[in-house]
Amino acid sequence: MGSAPPFWSRLAVWAGILLALSGLLSAVARNRPPGRLEVRVTAGTGTTPTPVRVRLTQGGRVVKTLPKEAVGVMYGLWDHEDGFGFQPDSSFYVAGTFTLTLPPGTYRLSLSKGIEFVDQQHSLVIQPGKPLKKTFRLARWIDMAARRWYSTDGHVHIRRSPREDPLLATWTQAEDVRVGVLLRMGDFWETYYPQYAYGESGVFRQNDYLLVSGQEDPRTPELGHALGYGASNRVRYRDEYYFYDKVFDQLHALGGLAGYAHHAELFHGYRGLTLDGLRGKVDVLEILQYCVAEDPLRTDHYYHLLDLGFPVTATAGSDFPWCGQDHGHGPVERSARIGNARFYTYVDGPLTHASWKQALAAGRTFTTSGPMLDFRVNNARPGDRLDIRPGTRLSISAEAFGHPGQVPLTALEIVGHGRVLARVTPAEAGQSVGKLSVKLDLDTLKRGMWLAARCLAGTQQAAHTTPVYVTVDGGGFHNPATAGRYLTLSEQYLREIEQELEKHQDNPEYRAWYYKKGLKTRIEETREVIEGLRKKLK
Repeated sequence: MGSAPPFWSRLAVWAGILLALSGLLSAVARNRPPGRLEVRVTAGTGTTPTPVRVRLTQGGRVVKTLPKEAVGVMYGLWDHEDGFGFQPDSSFYVAGTFTLTLPPGTYRLSLSKGIEFVDQQHSLVIQPGKPLKKTFRLARWIDMAARRWYSTDGHVHIRRSPREDPLLATWTQAEDVRVGVLLRMGDFWETYYPQYAYGESGVFRQNDYLLVSGQEDPRTPELGHALGYGASNRVRYRDEYYFYDKVFDQLHALGGLAGYAHHAELFHGYRGLTLDGLRGKVDVLEILQYCVAEDPLRTDHYYHLLDLGFPVTATAGSDFPWCGQDHGHGPVERSARIGNARFYTYVDGPLTHASWKQALAAGRTFTTSGPMLDFRVNNARPGDRLDIRPGTRLSISAEAFGHPGQVPLTALEIVGHGRVLARVTPAEAGQSVGKLSVKLDLDTLKRGMWLAARCLAGTQQAAHTTPVYVTVDGGGFHNPATAGRYLTLSEQYLREIEQELEKHQDNPEYRAWYYKKGLKTRIEETREVIEGLRKKLK
């Protein structure tokens, strides 16, 4: 018996075989011409194509070819061109139709249109040289606009000119965001994501969807990120950058609202919230967003102000494209996405910029990343003030709505002064993962109380209303049981600011020390408020 061929000879034979197979496969592929996918998407009972978010994959990998119908707008961190047609999770937006030439094979098509619509996934087989024409109809699981609740993403960073307006409107309509707030962002040196106009001059309307301008400025790591909504112009004092209250006062003078972003947790925003909130200059607080923790709903600093008797409206926003993973990194479900955190505003009449701003100023809101809420106290809605006589009967009701497959409800709670007063889950009689309801009667109130509803659902899905503020004989709604603790905590936050003022840093991002005199004056003003509250809130 002869000896076996040397290893390298055998390897050469196998290489030749593989090369021949590769050539054969290439020849087969050349004889398999591509097919054409034609997709049309409608919504509800309509026949007109509707803006939609599309994601196309094959074998778990994203198809990297964009259809010519894809709607692209420059976006990215620091206003850089990090993205255009593709979203961070490799989805793309179309106005309702698109055509793609694709190699033969099996593909997975995902369609979505915001959290009120049921997402769809479809398996598509493209055959060689043949067209595949498909029409899909998206269905709502709930229609909040029909209930006069209109969705808002209050935190989007994309530069805007009149040319981009129709394109951006397609993006927000594809996420079913009725009001998209485009925020000019600033820091100590510069501003980013410019907006061409503010107030009514900056409103773009298309099909009952609005684009409006606002600002996230000032922004510092010592005091947090400030928000401005609805003013007739932007406000910026570069030479007095750490004096947020000056910006807030001017925003108010220009007909706007002011507050803090990121739950006031990121960038030590709780310090600024204390400094400005206790002096009555804060209107809104972002309490739901994906930037801080796995749980998008964070209420610690919100309850802090509420329990001290300061009314603050709950808002939410995506912080697109900052909040989430960049293109190609991290899990798809954590990618930055317009409308993934939003708030709803109750507008009693047609939706306009003026009616939306009026309702927002009145606190008629709830925030959500999935569940929908209806909350009433003697028929008063979130944001309302309800003054009663001692012993008046309060009829409190809350309803939560979800979708069994997409937004499975897990708990609904009525909250008063931060405590759970009533709670239901789907396991109880008459309740389900699609709808939860709870009622509570109170007739023992001798003091005021803030009351709200909150709901938990599937992974990272939650909702929370702005409170109904109940007062007794014209008194306040603060919480005597926690006021002392929160005032002590407020003092701690002021001391943290004072410690920052003593750090003369070379890092140009940290400039609080440079504004030491003015900030110390504001700290002392806040301390006077705290002392007054200690006497009043007993």
